[in-house]
Amino acid sequence: MATTELTRPSTRPAASRRPAGGRGRLARLGRSLRRDKLLYLILVPGLIHLVVFKFAPVGALVIAFQQYSPFQGISGSTWVGFDQFHRFLTDPAVLKLVKNTVLLAFGTLLFAFPIPIVFALFLNEVRNKWLKKSVQTLSFVPYFISSAVLVSILYTLLSPQGGLVNKVIEGFGGHPIFFFAEPGWFRPLYIGMNVWQTFGYGTIIYIAAMASISPALYEAAEIDGAGRWKQMWHVTLPSIRPMMIVMLILAIGQVLTVDLDKILLMYNPSVYETADVIQTYVYRQAFASRGFPNYSYGAAVGLIQGVIALVMVVTANRAAKKVNDSGLF
Repeated sequence: MATTELTRPSTRPAASRRPAGGRGRLARLGRSLRRDKLLYLILVPGLIHLVVFKFAPVGALVIAFQQYSPFQGISGSTWVGFDQFHRFLTDPAVLKLVKNTVLLAFGTLLFAFPIPIVFALFLNEVRNKWLKKSVQTLSFVPYFISSAVLVSILYTLLSPQGGLVNKVIEGFGGHPIFFFAEPGWFRPLYIGMNVWQTFGYGTIIYIAAMASISPALYEAAEIDGAGRWKQMWHVTLPSIRPMMIVMLILAIGQVLTVDLDKILLMYNPSVYETADVIQTYVYRQAFASRGFPNYSYGAAVGLIQGVIALVMVVTANRAAKKVNDSGLF
């Protein structure tokens, strides 16, 4: 009889047992909130920004399928289906716009992605802490300079009348070059300025990843006879590979996106051949000063770019998981 009592299955319904687990999770969450309330409080501004400026506008993408009028609103505007998409995709200038956008984005990726890695690797080998922190800080300063100031500095250096670069060219017997009016110079200037402004930010990310590497790995490599170069190649690089893959996937998602502020500041009709990208074209066509802005056209082009970026990020993430078993998600 006692055995029967001990082995008798619980008659408590499964549905009544589940809330206990739910209550347990809520209790753990409550304790975590009380214990780490300051950390969660720090998250609040970022979450508000994410909801207001990232999630909330997604619903407004419906205007890409309308002939949107600010006076009629979303509910009163005429539904046109895929007309805005068809208008963009059949525009004769699309091929040139896509070509310029991809060349600028891939050129930036080609240089802006490896340079922070190389710089971080060498900076990590510096043993003088004061020198290391000073160089790291100085390399990060350009990240906080606005695009307007950066372009002004670049224009001053490259000015055909008194610019330092042209002074050097004249000193070697050459003729002044108006860099900002030469289509062939637009891409190198844009890429070089982007690399200079952002490589310090990337360096900090990789330095932080290197700080988490166990010193035991370096000690083991040193015991095996590995010098500084071999330790860098066989210990440091493999250890930061997951972070490199994450940064590469994020960069691939920006292939059809360029820094519109810089381009508009460097923009003039003489460089349209190489400087006219998708964003500048949409800016001229949809938000020109004449007439009312065509918000629907701008939203349609932005949606196309977003879908392509999503496909590229998912594809790159799957490829990274197959090759190295690590990805962004």
